[in-house]
Amino acid sequence: MKLKKRLGILTSGGDCPGLNAVIRAVVNHAILTYDWEVLGIPYATKGLLERKAIPLSLHGLDLRGIDPLLNMGGTILGSINKGDTLNQIDEIIASYHDLKLDALIGIGGDGSLAILNKLQAMGNWQFIAIPKTIDNDVALTDRVIGFDTAVNTIVDSLNRLTFTAASHDRIMIVEVMGRSAGHLALHAGIAGGADAILIPEIPYSIQGICKHLTELRDRGRRFAIIVVAEGVKIADDSSLYASCQNPSCGMGQYIADEIRNCSHNELDIRVSVLGHIQRGGIPTALDRLVATAFGKAAVDLIAAGESGKMVAWRNGQVEAVSLDAVLAESPLHVAKNHYLVETARAMGIYIGNKES
Repeated sequence: MKLKKRLGILTSGGDCPGLNAVIRAVVNHAILTYDWEVLGIPYATKGLLERKAIPLSLHGLDLRGIDPLLNMGGTILGSINKGDTLNQIDEIIASYHDLKLDALIGIGGDGSLAILNKLQAMGNWQFIAIPKTIDNDVALTDRVIGFDTAVNTIVDSLNRLTFTAASHDRIMIVEVMGRSAGHLALHAGIAGGADAILIPEIPYSIQGICKHLTELRDRGRRFAIIVVAEGVKIADDSSLYASCQNPSCGMGQYIADEIRNCSHNELDIRVSVLGHIQRGGIPTALDRLVATAFGKAAVDLIAAGESGKMVAWRNGQVEAVSLDAVLAESPLHVAKNHYLVETARAMGIYIGNKES
């Protein structure tokens, strides 16, 4: 007779700092409090499909008593953000039962959680979700794992670029992640002292950017920092739209070319694409705290018999919310009247057309 509950945990989608801190919290709480067996599923649904599981223990990675998971970036379980999962639903559902799992905790963004939610509903799994994404676009939660660290990474880059921009009177255009939501660009741009922030949700004009740069120079500011989300749309008054049809054309370079085309001054413009640097690094204290709280709460929800829920940070504490409700409102976009949008404008930052 099976005596211990068998709990699985997996990480899905793009990696981010804080995932290992969640794994650590789940393993510690599940074993110390409930005496459960915890299995790590490598590479998300691919691991399930291949019926792979790694026993996780309290001291599996200890080095003379030092637990590295709290401050280690990435995920020790590996992750995937591609594949044909939905075409292999029956096999994946069967794999869950073949591994003799009693429950599963999945850590992912809205795309991964949507797939896992469909699997748990069809397979009658006990499933709890934990939100993570550097894009911060999961609905019904004030915080997700990975976002705070990514913002700090970008701000650190902006700090460094500001000095070289000021030294050479340059315009530095920094392209950051955010395909459909501008939370990352907005938060980092304000905290990093950007002069302009372009995000997918708010239309902008090239003439508006150039006018703003001219006003900065008229006030004695001879350099500028422009933060551009990778998913920003083509400007309404674009003159170079055709040049950006090539998939290799990044939006940072597109903005640079447009500014050169519209400005009456000879400008020294450089483009920095941060790319996957934003996903890496050691998680901040806040991401570690949220990750630990989320992991503990997810285990408690499993113990209470809950399923189809996501742990969320709301009003300074962890709550359980309906995963169906979360997915119905995700991805979460930046509202045009968001308080941080108004804050940016109050600081003299160009952030698109006010009338949009």
